[in-house]
Amino acid sequence: MTGLFERVAGALFGSGRAAPDDEQERQLVGDMIELVVETVEPRIRLQARYADKLAPCVRTTIAYLRELGSRPMAPVTLARAAWRDDPCVNAYFAAADDVPALLGRTRELRDYFSDPGHAAQESAFALLAMKYEERKVLAPRQRGDQVEHDVAQVTVSFSGHRLVAPADSLERTRLEVGHRLIKRLAHVALSRIVQQDMKASELNERKAWLAARLRLVKLASGSAVGLLDDTPENRTQIAALERELKDTVHEYIEVKAGVATLDAFVRQIVSVFSNPAQHVGLRQTPQHLTRLGVRVEGEYSGPVNDFVLTELDMGAGRSVAIAIAHCPRAEMPPEEDLLAKAERFL
Repeated sequence: MTGLFERVAGALFGSGRAAPDDEQERQLVGDMIELVVETVEPRIRLQARYADKLAPCVRTTIAYLRELGSRPMAPVTLARAAWRDDPCVNAYFAAADDVPALLGRTRELRDYFSDPGHAAQESAFALLAMKYEERKVLAPRQRGDQVEHDVAQVTVSFSGHRLVAPADSLERTRLEVGHRLIKRLAHVALSRIVQQDMKASELNERKAWLAARLRLVKLASGSAVGLLDDTPENRTQIAALERELKDTVHEYIEVKAGVATLDAFVRQIVSVFSNPAQHVGLRQTPQHLTRLGVRVEGEYSGPVNDFVLTELDMGAGRSVAIAIAHCPRAEMPPEEDLLAKAERFL
């Protein structure tokens, strides 16, 4: 599995990408198909000609991911001193001390540098993930020598910083982006299969409840209680329950048939991988912010952070800001410093 991920991500997100020949493209399509099947549902291999059925949608996804993989993502050096001069670092972090604090509390990065195999490395690369938020506020704004009050402005903030997947090169961190995009598509396909199975279980429970409810009402109607309560309303209730039970049984049969077949798994994969842009993406937008995170619009005489923001779009309105972080070993605070700071809050 690891080898498949490396080959596919390397072909689409590696720095040495070149126009593939026909044989290389066939190999890439085959690798992607096997990667998807192994990740989503390995039993699909039992279906005849599964690869032929998946090839068209996989080619669509490959073309889309190849375009995403060609987009530039310059590394950002996470150093305390960079907070003053680097527009990305200044925008991402509220204060200079927040930079080494992030490095220090990232256990994965600390373990990476502690590994004897990395003893000679002076730095590492990692994927920086952050929550990006925009807020509309009314605040003062300086325009020349005048101060305007209660001006509608947009503030931009970053929070929930995380560093993941430390590596020895920029190349490997780019591959991590590719891994996560591919896994997201597989996750969506598998989620749909699971949801369909859950729906079948819910319908089965509903069917059992309706059947029990119907028996209960009929039993009451035919018992001694029915001598008093055998009303048109009871007969109407029985008829309504019978109709609902019949409809539920039919829906359960349809859903269960879809869940139970390998062809249904293939259909879900085809649906997702034929439309990858609905589920994943890399959105890159220029940012022009003051040092306080206010979006600059029109004239502004102060210092401005100009940079390109990259967001990993996960579909359904969810996204996360990302950057490739260059993490110098020298910026890592000693672990005892972190413990001392934590004790002050206890």
